[in-house]
Amino acid sequence: MKYRPDFPGRFGSIEDARSFSRRFVDWYNNEHRHSGLGLLSPSVVHHGLPAQTVETRAGVLDSAYLAHPERFVHRPPQPPPLPKEAWINKPKTPDNNAQ
Repeated sequence: MKYRPDFPGRFGSIEDARSFSRRFVDWYNNEHRHSGLGLLSPSVVHHGLPAQTVETRAGVLDSAYLAHPERFVHRPPQPPPLPKEAWINKPKTPDNNAQ
């Protein structure tokens, strides 16, 4: 949060801090694309829409390639692959207890 360009040096009041935090959390969950989630937002993943979103992206990239193949030097563009798992705090199991 503190690395966002609009993060203030100080908040004028608790209400200012809460207002900033609400806007930040909404942006982070709904707009920010995470590299660890295949450039999807947490909201898309949480609501079970990653496959549909990646399919839509693939269609847009295919259209872009067909319209301007000269812009893509090596190969047609592909959306990033979906991760198999994404964790903030991976639950402890007998398999990963040592980690």
